[in-house]
Amino acid sequence: MKLTVTGRHVAVTDAIRTDLTRKLRRLDRVLNDSAVSAQCAVGRERQLFVCELTVHARGDHMLHGVGRDARLPGAVALAVERVAQQASRLSDRWKTRRRAAARASLGAGTREPSTGTSPRVVRSRDYAVKPMSVEDALLELSAGPRAFLVFRHATSERVAVLFRRPDGHFGLIEPEA
Repeated sequence: MKLTVTGRHVAVTDAIRTDLTRKLRRLDRVLNDSAVSAQCAVGRERQLFVCELTVHARGDHMLHGVGRDARLPGAVALAVERVAQQASRLSDRWKTRRRAAARASLGAGTREPSTGTSPRVVRSRDYAVKPMSVEDALLELSAGPRAFLVFRHATSERVAVLFRRPDGHFGLIEPEA
């Protein structure tokens, strides 16, 4: 993370920079190195030191915190604490979205409709029904990740469905004429 420190009516020393860098390491851990840059403006207003801290995180997220204290390290600590709270909320939001996306991709086919809503029909892509024997269909189904295979018997030209059973075997559906 790139850090820019600006002083308003205050000389920015190396001690102030190292103190800020040390306190901002906590944000790097919370955001998992997603922090792009940080700008810190240190100044005096009447008898108080003011530290305005803005952190730019990935995805155009701007975290902003202001700390006011009679001592400069106290003002810096307050600003970093406020930004750290925002960073932890943002990090939790990212984690929740990742979990929800993973859950949706894993359970898309096995989800049962909730009570009160009617099940809906989701059209799949066009499915080519090829003529083949049961043995050929079994080889094709066992080689791929699909759960079923619709095919035509090569000899009788009738449509049949071969599917995977939960016990690991295969089932065959041959509708009557």
